[in-house]
Amino acid sequence: MSKPNSTFVTEFLFEGFSNFQWHHRLTFFVVFLTLYLLTLSGNVIIVTIRLDRHLHTPMYFFLSMLSISETCYTVTIIPRMLFGLLNPQQTISFQGCATQLFFYLTFGINNCFLLTAMGYDRYVAICNPLRYSVIMGKTACLYLASGSLGIGLGMAIVQVNSVFGLPFCDGFVISHFFCDVRPLLKLSCTGTTVNEIINFVVSVCVLVLPMCLVFISYVLIISTILKIASSEGRKKAFATCASHLTVVIIHYGCASIVYLKPKSQSSVGQDRLISVTYTVITPLLNPVVYSLRNKEVKDAMRRILGLKILSP
Repeated sequence: MSKPNSTFVTEFLFEGFSNFQWHHRLTFFVVFLTLYLLTLSGNVIIVTIRLDRHLHTPMYFFLSMLSISETCYTVTIIPRMLFGLLNPQQTISFQGCATQLFFYLTFGINNCFLLTAMGYDRYVAICNPLRYSVIMGKTACLYLASGSLGIGLGMAIVQVNSVFGLPFCDGFVISHFFCDVRPLLKLSCTGTTVNEIINFVVSVCVLVLPMCLVFISYVLIISTILKIASSEGRKKAFATCASHLTVVIIHYGCASIVYLKPKSQSSVGQDRLISVTYTVITPLLNPVVYSLRNKEVKDAMRRILGLKILSP
């Protein structure tokens, strides 16, 4: 028997938030639009880093790369989601869905490995400070950043080819507000065991592996900090890691709940709620955590704006 042809489906329809009443969707639209604009505004930190020579360090280089990646990540998802809140009958072409999934995975995975690179940077800065400038030179930073993007591109290609090589002849309604792997696999009219395995392996590679590397980095970091004699020194050392650790916990925590839990425990409503968290809220928290809690960034922004730097 011949395999059904996936060209039976030429476009998909997002279920999104169509089960909510109009006034609820309008409220969501205002809230999400506000958060999105705040996220874009918060990434002004990129300009600050590029303009202020005091922040031309590896840590802020990785932060600028993360900000760029987060901006591209949100552009891939949020504008279409906002449009879907006003127009529940929102469709996307077969090719458009594949493109959205590709860029969503690319930048999402890139973010995971950039956070890992930032963890390594903090490890070198605290555990090997005398060789920090040698180990974390420009070349090393470029290799880590380009490697993160390269892994994102490679994993995205694998996932997109795996998902869109399936026939979607049983339905075309995606029970989500964007094209994601699991909702798409549910639409296939053939077995998806191999695809589920591929999805799980990729999820482990981009979530569990980076989390383990970050965990090892912080075990070594905390061990080194505890050996510092003065309480002021320990406090200052930990302060340089607090922002990164906060973002790591939120980012990996939300993504792990969706992509690492068993399929049998998957709930459309819960997955959608968690997806809102890591596609709308987490990208906003990154620039907020790194800028509002970081004196160097705030001082740099004041210098660029021509304001007097007040002593704390």
